[in-house]
Amino acid sequence: METGSRPIESFDGGFDLRTTLESGQSYLWRREDGRMYQEATNGSPWYYTVLPETVTETNEPEVIRVRQTDERLEWESSSPKAYARLEHLLRLDDDLDSIVEATPDDPLVDSAYEAHRGLRLVRDPPFGCLISFICSAQMRVGRIHRMQTALADAYGETVGFDGNEYSAYPTPDSLAQATEAELRELSLGYRAPYVQRTAEMVAAAEAHPNEAAEFEYEAARESLTRFVGVGDKVADCVLLFSLGYLEAVPLDTWIQSAIEEHYPDCERGSYTETSRAIRAQFGGTYAGYAQTYVFHHLRTGDGA
Repeated sequence: METGSRPIESFDGGFDLRTTLESGQSYLWRREDGRMYQEATNGSPWYYTVLPETVTETNEPEVIRVRQTDERLEWESSSPKAYARLEHLLRLDDDLDSIVEATPDDPLVDSAYEAHRGLRLVRDPPFGCLISFICSAQMRVGRIHRMQTALADAYGETVGFDGNEYSAYPTPDSLAQATEAELRELSLGYRAPYVQRTAEMVAAAEAHPNEAAEFEYEAARESLTRFVGVGDKVADCVLLFSLGYLEAVPLDTWIQSAIEEHYPDCERGSYTETSRAIRAQFGGTYAGYAQTYVFHHLRTGDGA
């Protein structure tokens, strides 16, 4: 077992593990107490994710457990590169102070940064991120998370670690073998055929979300819409929360509400033009950080 810890003050701009993992940007982490997205804040719960064999150099699933306690970030893992994994997945090398300073002064964004300082963007594995946001349409964050947990338990490889068993997120091959009926039984509803067909596309090497990283931002977004059930908003989520396009601003319900109330001049009548306007409003380069803070601020009622 690989273990370790680092002081929170060693991360530029700080870090808040719970806010990062329960802010609606990732559905591939779980809490060991089973209370993910239940607004439960007591104690220092362990969070974990299991990387599937398709994204590890060892070609074996890897368990990563992490918690924040006593101003330190602690981890336990089956990975020989545990901290490097955490640094990548949780963007621990981002300089939050510089990102905040680079964002234009704005009352709503400033309020969100002040209330939730330490929230970092995640960098989820692309396939899992893609599937989870295909499942996100017209869903609350808690239900989206339960869907991804159900998919992992049903189709992911079981991994033993520290006396417990954990389920990795399904590989494209394993998920492609699921039938639409089976996926509907896991409460995916009309999203079931989208998930099954997208998994088929990746498993058969027809397309892979990684390929979007070859393009400039708007072309990358268009590339991801090849997948069944993926429109501009879902594509933006994958770009922002997996592929490192920090300028991406998914126009979800909360951001649309923010545009209506706070930035009416950014509404341009189409996703593409409205996206360009709100990205400029949020400062361009790190607009996705501003979006994620504002999304969490409004969703939790702090920005009401």
